[in-house]
Amino acid sequence: MSSDTSNAGSTGAAGNTHDAGSTGTTATASPPAGSGGPPERSGQHDGRPGLLRDMSLSAVLAGFVAVVVSYSGPLVIVLAAASAGHLDTAQTGSWVWAISIGSGLTCIGLSLRTKMPVITAWSTPGAALLVTSLGAYSYAEAIGAFLVTGVVITLVGLTGVFGWLMRQVPTAVVAAMLAGILFSFGTGVFTSLKTAPWIAGTVLAAYLLGKRFLPRYAVLIALAVGVVCSAATSRLDIRLDHIELARPLLTSPQFSVASLIGIAVPMILATLASQNAPGMAVLTASGYQPKDRLLIGSTGLVSTALAPFGSHAINLAAITAAICTGPESHRDPKRRYVAGVACGAFYLLIGAFGTTLVVFFAGLPKELVAAIAGVALFGALAGGLTGAVTEEKDREAALITFLATASGMTLFGIGSAFWGLVFGVAAHLVLTRWRARSATG
Repeated sequence: MSSDTSNAGSTGAAGNTHDAGSTGTTATASPPAGSGGPPERSGQHDGRPGLLRDMSLSAVLAGFVAVVVSYSGPLVIVLAAASAGHLDTAQTGSWVWAISIGSGLTCIGLSLRTKMPVITAWSTPGAALLVTSLGAYSYAEAIGAFLVTGVVITLVGLTGVFGWLMRQVPTAVVAAMLAGILFSFGTGVFTSLKTAPWIAGTVLAAYLLGKRFLPRYAVLIALAVGVVCSAATSRLDIRLDHIELARPLLTSPQFSVASLIGIAVPMILATLASQNAPGMAVLTASGYQPKDRLLIGSTGLVSTALAPFGSHAINLAAITAAICTGPESHRDPKRRYVAGVACGAFYLLIGAFGTTLVVFFAGLPKELVAAIAGVALFGALAGGLTGAVTEEKDREAALITFLATASGMTLFGIGSAFWGLVFGVAAHLVLTRWRARSATG
């Protein structure tokens, strides 16, 4: 991102910046303006380990909601790809295990290392790509393509090429892209009213009341009330007949030109452009200074290590990350990293049981998941909109970014978040150059 994107004022959290140094571990953030109450200090030594001192229910809940959203939505695409590729139960279970364990390890490790809420996940556009392409290759060839994907992403991350490109993007464009990504989730609260008015309505009402009287627990209150309402209206369909541990399946990779062109190349582009770029943007727009070499390089290495077990790609998350990086996670940005650790722990717990516990999340009403995700992202969405319009000279470029991203369009297999950046930067360059020439002419 551009060098001035660490200004947390773009997210409504004025002054929340992290001086990451060489590893991103030193935080110098203060609580958001207008949050009420004295600043909360995470550096006080009371004899407890740092993680326990910084632990909070709101941060743990944010991590849990992020996992619920992941397993209730993107995982369905993975299962659809497995079905399209004619994978058997063992291969599918190993795939789910690999992406869950990979996401969990990177969430925990990177969040503890950087003291930022680093949320990772599996590549959703990559899984969508596999729905239409996996059936054309053998499973071993797909594993080979996954392995190459991990290696290339690792190299792109460690060399700093990806980070340099992202730092050229103006702050307002980054914030507008974040707002565009989250826009459909915000409106999802209200579109759910059409099909499940009682569930979505009670979630929204509970959130607002919680925000008024117990702001740190507003999302927890909304979730609890939503689950009760879903049960009362007979919309819960949770079935756990048996629970068994996952069994990772190691597969020797095979390499072919066809699979590298058909799977690896589009997977690399989709993961970097549609996942890692927005993921970096979420952290930056939330007032952090993410180190691209550490984050992209680490996720690439984990992807490579787990590729023989079925992992197609582990990357930075964007939507679920916004749940954990906003004020709903914790009003003190220095303590939000706990949400990343909690998210990782839930990933590991579910991943250990493969597809068994996935049915639990599949039984939640989609309207409940949409409503909870929407209210949990209200703060991040508001911050993105604020940052997009702060600088008058960048408002048109930010508007173009927002509209392109929110449109949900896909070009050449790459999602709208990337194209929002492209159009926004192009508009910024055209308008800035025009103004510069007018000023000198």
